Amino acid sequence: MLVGVPKEIKNHEYRVGLTPAAVHELCKAGHKVMVQNDAGTSIGLDNAEYQKAGAEMVAAPAEIFKRADMIVKVKEPQANECVMLREDQILFTYLHLAPDPEQAAALMKSGAHAIAYETVTDERNRLPLLAPMSEVAGRMSIQAGAHYLEKTYGGRGVLLSGVPGVMAGNVVVLGGGVVGTNAAKVAIGMGAHVTVIERSNERMKELDMFFGASINTVYATDYAIEKYALEADLVIGAVLVPGASAPRLITREMIGQMKKGSVLVDVSIDQGGCFETSKATTHADPVYTVDGVIHYCVANMPGAVARTSTFALNNATLPYVLALAEKGYKKALLENPGFRKGLNVSKGKITHKEVAEALNQNYQAAEDALAA
Repeated sequence: MLVGVPKEIKNHEYRVGLTPAAVHELCKAGHKVMVQNDAGTSIGLDNAEYQKAGAEMVAAPAEIFKRADMIVKVKEPQANECVMLREDQILFTYLHLAPDPEQAAALMKSGAHAIAYETVTDERNRLPLLAPMSEVAGRMSIQAGAHYLEKTYGGRGVLLSGVPGVMAGNVVVLGGGVVGTNAAKVAIGMGAHVTVIERSNERMKELDMFFGASINTVYATDYAIEKYALEADLVIGAVLVPGASAPRLITREMIGQMKKGSVLVDVSIDQGGCFETSKATTHADPVYTVDGVIHYCVANMPGAVARTSTFALNNATLPYVLALAEKGYKKALLENPGFRKGLNVSKGKITHKEVAEALNQNYQAAEDALAA
């Protein structure tokens, strides 16, 4: 199979779909790889390294989209990339279609088979291709929040760790999954007072076993969310319903009652955000303020630490890329039910139930699409 890796073009996105090591593995297995010139140079992966690994370097993304059997990316294809996709081509990347009807329509029009990293599951129903970036984003969320709590940037002027005789900052994390756990870990390490609000009793037990008395766990109700959000200096939005739009947990009314200069970091923004006032921002212009509350809603947070993120992502995606290249998309997906959940769009049909419901589109089961 001929695998193509275009350079990412989303605002301040420096990650790359395949590392030279991944290219080498594909070539060793008898496949061919095309990589766009300078796709990885900004994170220290130069063209010569890719060529040494066996890649063909090409100047224009159009050539990659025209020739490759499979496109491997990091972020969702932008509008000018969607129009280059062709029928029966495989696209393997993050998609986050629920809040993005325009991208969904473009993918349907292309006739391509779009497989989303974020909806692939493993044998324990975990999200193995989303987890690495969730780990990064969770840890970064506390860094970002601590930064914007500084008075210089409009924040309350609170140091999360506090100092002797002065209370530590109050961090509330909505969701105890991968993002929430990693956010809590860094917040605890900085000395903050941390509360994790979670709806799964089993998960709260796990968090208690892991963190002990270092955190406070609270069962998720509307009452609890409002109570703790109004007391917080920093709130991390870390909720996820795979494939679907994120639930709005912090209302517009609650924002108006929060402390002036407090900070909201919405890591759920790729799926539409979990704060009613959330709107996607970029690394070039990451924050805005509503009623004196700072909102950080960057949709590709891990892109800021692109080298770490690229290697972490490739560690997870490479076995799946190899399976697609070796077996083709039909066999690879039919043999692996969890991998099959990654198929979001195929030949003009939405093939993931939650995505179809979020977009109010007709749904075709992935099994039926593959059989056809």
